[in-house]
Amino acid sequence: MSTRTPWWIRIPVIFFLIFGLMEYFIDSGDKPAIIEYPITQFFLLLVLMILIAIELILKSIENVMFQTLSEEAKANYLASKNKKTEWTWAKNIYKRLTKSREIERESEIIMDHNYDGIRELDNVLPPWWVYLFYATIVFSVVYLVRFHIIGDYDQAMEYEQEVAAAKIAIEEYKKTAKDLVDVNTVEFLSDAADLSAGKQIFTDNCVVCHMADGGGGIGPNLTDEYWILGGGIKNVFNTISEGGRDGKGMVAWKQSLKPAEMAQVASYVLTMGGTTPANPKAPEGDVWIDPDAPAPAETEEAPNEQVSDSTDVAMNE
Repeated sequence: MSTRTPWWIRIPVIFFLIFGLMEYFIDSGDKPAIIEYPITQFFLLLVLMILIAIELILKSIENVMFQTLSEEAKANYLASKNKKTEWTWAKNIYKRLTKSREIERESEIIMDHNYDGIRELDNVLPPWWVYLFYATIVFSVVYLVRFHIIGDYDQAMEYEQEVAAAKIAIEEYKKTAKDLVDVNTVEFLSDAADLSAGKQIFTDNCVVCHMADGGGGIGPNLTDEYWILGGGIKNVFNTISEGGRDGKGMVAWKQSLKPAEMAQVASYVLTMGGTTPANPKAPEGDVWIDPDAPAPAETEEAPNEQVSDSTDVAMNE
């Protein structure tokens, strides 16, 4: 019994085919069936054992049948089994693409030139090279008509389009990349996880100067409405990043903290506003009013009107 495909190819192919069919027909939700249903692991192990057993049985049958053959038949069988498969179709395609001549037939195309024993063959150009050359001619004609006659677009326009697309992609990426935040794009982070991280950063780096409750020590009070360099998320972020006043202010933290961490601690500092610290420091700076805050609605007060009492009128008469 002779087969063209060896057993070490047949078994994996059939095994993974059964595995794929199992995953396709078993509804296991988002997880693979082999993980969702452990019984499938036992099934696949059983399938693998059966495939190996079938191969062993076929091999045994082949050996038994081989022993029943005559010596001449055995020799023919072994010769046919050991015969290598020739890819004649691939050789034919190669010949068509190259039109090469065998060494035995080179005498048919040898030329009369003789340079110190070196002869020249009159080989034709390979068809693939000729077809590629024709393709370049067609391409050049299309290119000439499109870009130099019709004027579809030029390199400058293509560059502008690619730059515009790249800017849009960068802006979309910045929306989800916290570490790319800067003073112009920073926003107040109200998420509990961000505020918790900001509190931890504040505890590790800021309590020495501002106290744990933000009441102020060496640094100013962070709980009142007075700010030396301006309040709001952008100003606080910029102060943390670039530092305070020259010579006597806070150091710049941009070398120690990431932009996302500065945004977190700035957001946490703003949540301390309006709280009551144990020993608040006297106000420093000016009252900061958010210029982007909506203006308070003006209320019209009704003019005071004197209402005369009927009894007064009667007494004055």
